[in-house]
Amino acid sequence: MNVLVVNGGPRTTGRTRIAASYIANVYNANYFDLSEKEFPLFNGDESTSSHKNVIELRKLVKEADAILLLSPEYHNAMSGALKNALDFLSSEQFSHKPVGLVAVAGGGKGGINALNNMRTVMRGLYAHTIPKQVVLDPHCFDYDRKELKKESALLIEQLMKELSFYTEAIQKIN
Repeated sequence: MNVLVVNGGPRTTGRTRIAASYIANVYNANYFDLSEKEFPLFNGDESTSSHKNVIELRKLVKEADAILLLSPEYHNAMSGALKNALDFLSSEQFSHKPVGLVAVAGGGKGGINALNNMRTVMRGLYAHTIPKQVVLDPHCFDYDRKELKKESALLIEQLMKELSFYTEAIQKIN
């Protein structure tokens, strides 16, 4: 299964990047890191669509069998960096594609709003967002090793199994 993990966090030292990198490594997935890729601001102008990172993300999403989106929760929503990147995509890349969601929360507010926000945008792109979702709080991380703690890694394993299940089911139908 060709999975694309997208780090939707803009911070190069953020927990979202730790989680996304860890997941991509453990599951041998393709990886697109918005903390490393500069994106133009989406304004609907066709000239911004020819930016090399926009073209790369479109290609990776279109070729992937499934997508795993990760975002920190900023002011009760996904990061602006992830929303901006998603604005360059369409149903051409996402239609009928299984998508898993992970929110990285801090500050005790939970992450559910970022998950709901991502789910709403995926619905607008005609993706199939799977029911299972994960919130990773600060205590979920092994900061010294730059990875997830065992309990959190198990939650991600369950999420990836469900993502695989939905991907296989959709591939059988198509």
